[in-house]
Amino acid sequence: MNTSQMMITIGALFLLSLVILRVTRGFLNTDEVLLDSKLGVLAVSVASSLLEEASGKAFDENTDSATVTSLSGLSSYLGPDGEVYPHFNDIDDFNGLKKIDNTIPAARFIDSIAVEYVSSANLDVPSASKTWNKKITVFVSSPSLLGPDGKPDTVKMSQVFSYWYFR
Repeated sequence: MNTSQMMITIGALFLLSLVILRVTRGFLNTDEVLLDSKLGVLAVSVASSLLEEASGKAFDENTDSATVTSLSGLSSYLGPDGEVYPHFNDIDDFNGLKKIDNTIPAARFIDSIAVEYVSSANLDVPSASKTWNKKITVFVSSPSLLGPDGKPDTVKMSQVFSYWYFR
């Protein structure tokens, strides 16, 4: 083998190593995107399950076993009235709930929930007084769930529950 053949062989090996590094980097980036997507879907699932759990509860502690026909019959206090999660009986018991969710082995999720009265005219602004509408907002975060900037991200989902009474 002469010198020119040796140089061509070394050049080919160099190009092959560059291609291998490029393909490996692509696989690593794909795996990272897949993991972030899976964690995002899991966080959305956790938030959805908390909203579904709340939807199965009474609108208010006073509507749990009786009917309320005026706003004065609704509770002024938003939060648990001696109940402990998971034994809540109405939607506003979830207000202030913070829990660590370790049920999914891929990540540890930190769940927090806020409940507030909202006006039907503007569902994004909390109401200072009682209304027939309560907005529950679920925040799910995880140190493993990273945003585009590389910092921990939070999934936020909201749902409005209204009290209806028909005679």
